Amino acid sequence: MCGIVGYVGSRPCRDLLIAGLEKLEYRGYDSAGISLLYDGQIRSVWAVGNLANLRVAVDARLNGVAAVAANNGGATVAAPEAELEGRIGLAHTRWATHGRVTEENAHPHSDCANSVHIVVNGIVENHAVLRRELSDQGHQFSSETDAEIVAHLIERHYRGDLTEAVRGAFADLRGHYAFVAMHKDHPETLVGARQECPLIVGIAEDEAFLASAIPAFMAETRTIQQIESGEIVTLRGGVVEITEAADPDRTPVFREIDEVTWDAEAAERGGYPTFMAKEIAEQPDAVAETIADRLVDAGRIDLSELGLPDDLPQTVRRIVIVACGTSYHAGLVGRYAIEQWARVPVEMDIASEYRYRDPVVGSDDLVIGITQSGETADTLAAIRLARDRGATVLALTNVLGSQVTRDADATLFTRAGPEIGVAATKTFTAQVAAMYLLGLWLGQERGTLSDAELARLVGELRAIPAKMEETIGSVDRQVQAIARSHHDKRFFLYLGRNIGLPICLEGALKMKEITYIPSDAYAAGEMKHGPIALLDETTPVVVVANNSPVLDKVLSNVAEVRARGADVVAIATEGAGQVDAEADQTIFVPRSDWVLQPILAIVPLQLLAYHTARLADLNVDQPRNLAKTVTVE
Repeated sequence: MCGIVGYVGSRPCRDLLIAGLEKLEYRGYDSAGISLLYDGQIRSVWAVGNLANLRVAVDARLNGVAAVAANNGGATVAAPEAELEGRIGLAHTRWATHGRVTEENAHPHSDCANSVHIVVNGIVENHAVLRRELSDQGHQFSSETDAEIVAHLIERHYRGDLTEAVRGAFADLRGHYAFVAMHKDHPETLVGARQECPLIVGIAEDEAFLASAIPAFMAETRTIQQIESGEIVTLRGGVVEITEAADPDRTPVFREIDEVTWDAEAAERGGYPTFMAKEIAEQPDAVAETIADRLVDAGRIDLSELGLPDDLPQTVRRIVIVACGTSYHAGLVGRYAIEQWARVPVEMDIASEYRYRDPVVGSDDLVIGITQSGETADTLAAIRLARDRGATVLALTNVLGSQVTRDADATLFTRAGPEIGVAATKTFTAQVAAMYLLGLWLGQERGTLSDAELARLVGELRAIPAKMEETIGSVDRQVQAIARSHHDKRFFLYLGRNIGLPICLEGALKMKEITYIPSDAYAAGEMKHGPIALLDETTPVVVVANNSPVLDKVLSNVAEVRARGADVVAIATEGAGQVDAEADQTIFVPRSDWVLQPILAIVPLQLLAYHTARLADLNVDQPRNLAKTVTVE
C-alpha cells in the first residue's frame, strides 16, 4: 500500500515529486525518499517518518551544497540546487512490510552500480529465493526489503535497453506489485510495470507522470491512461508506449486517454465517495498481501519470520488470544480455525478484562495479542502481564515498529496498509487472514493436518482474495436495496452459530459504529434464553447461515424467528437453496471451505452498515465519539 510517483519531462521535478508524495502520504508514512537523475548521476535522499522529515533532509542536503559553494573560493561549482535537481526522478512513501522502518529500507532502492533506481508498491512473493540466487551471482544488498530485488534483477537483465531489462525482471518476479525504474544512461526514460497493484499514467505537454494513484499528479494534469495488470509502460517525455509484459515483440497496446472529472478531495479517495468505501474495495489486495509469500508452492505455510522456538507448536499447552473491539472478533475466528486445524485449546479474552482478573498463565502458554495499530493500551497491558508470568507472546499487528512489536517475543504482521476510516474493514479481514495462516501453520507443524488436507486448504486460502473481489462486485446492489428497506428500523438483531458468530458480532459492531442504530449479536442457540423477546414484525434479523456443520441448527433458529414475524436477511453460501427457502432475503457469497467462509460473509455486513449510514447522510469515515486508535485506558 505504498505511494509511488515518477516524473520525466521538461521541468525540474524535485518539488513536483515531493508535492506528489504529499497527496499519497495516506498510503504510507513509515519513511520516504526521492531519487533524481542529473548530469549523468542519480542522487537520493531518504528519511524515516513522515514527509516533513524528507523535506528537512532535502533542505539539509541543499544547504550542504550551498556551503561547499561558498567555501570554494573562485572555483567553479554547481549551483546549490543542481545536485538535487533533474528533469527525471522517482519518489516513494513507504508502508513497511518487509524489513524494519529504517533509512536503509526506505525507497528508492538501487542496484550494485547505482545505475538503476526503483520504487515498488506491493509484495515480491519469491524474494527469498531471488535474493539467494542474486547473492550467489555476486550481487550485494543494502536493505532487508523484498523491493530491492527488483533493482538487481533489472541490473542482471540490462543490455542497453531499459524496457527489455524491466521485461526480463518482470518474468522473474512472482507476487502482486507495481514498480517504476530509471537508469542513469537513459535521462529521458521511465519504465513501469504492473502486476495487480495500481499504476496510472498522467500526461501533459512534453512530460508524463507514473503514480500509484491519481492525486499524485492531479495538480499538474487531469489527462490519464490506465495501465492494466501484466503490462509494461515506457515514458519518454510526453510519449507513452504500453506493451504486454509477455510480448517480446513489444506490440503497442492501444489505451484510451481519459480526463479526470473528480474534485481533489474525491481523488484522494481514488474516486470513491468515502474512505470506508475505498477500504472495503481494497480488502482483496489487503488479504492477498497478508498471505502472499507465506503460502509456498508445495502447499505449505512458511512463518519462519516469526522466530518462535522450534518446539513451540509441539509443546504449547494452550493458546490465549487477547484483543479489543474488531480485533477481538478476528481473534474469535482464529480460535475456531486453530482448534479445528491444530487441535490446541484456545481461550479468548477481552484485553481490558484480562489485565485485571489475575489470570492463570505460564511458560507453556502462547498468548496472542491482536492490535491493528500496535498501540492499543489494554492489549499492551494484557500481553505485558502474560509475558511477566512466563508466557510466550506473539503480537499480530498492522504497523511495523509499533509498541506491541517491542513488547512481544515475536510478531506476525498484516499488510493491509493505512486505514483512514475509523470503522475497521480491511484491517479486520487482514487479521482474519493472518489467523488462518497461524492456524494452518500450527496444524502443519503439529501434524494434525495431513499433507493432502493442508495442500487443499492452502489452495482454498490462496483463492480467497479473488472470491472477495467477486463478492464485493456481486452483492453491493442487492445490499443497497436491503438497506433502503430497513434503514429506518430502530433495532437490528444478528444471529449465528459456531464460526459464524464472530461475523455476527463484527457486523453488529459496524452497524452500531457508523449508523448509531442499536444492534446486538447473539449465538443463535441462545435466542430462546432472552433475545427472542425483542422480535416483532418491525425487527430485521441478520443471520449468518454459511455452510458449516451447524447449518441445520441455524435454519431451525431461522424458523423460530420467522414465526415471530421478523424479517430475515441471510448470508449464505452459493448454492444453498435450503437457506433461500427459509429466509426473506438471501445474500450469497462464493463457495469455500467452511472455516474460511467468515472472511467472505463479513463483506455484505460491512456494506449493509455502510449503505444504511449513507442513507442517513452520516459521516461513515469519522463516526461520532470514536477514535481510530485507543491509546488510553
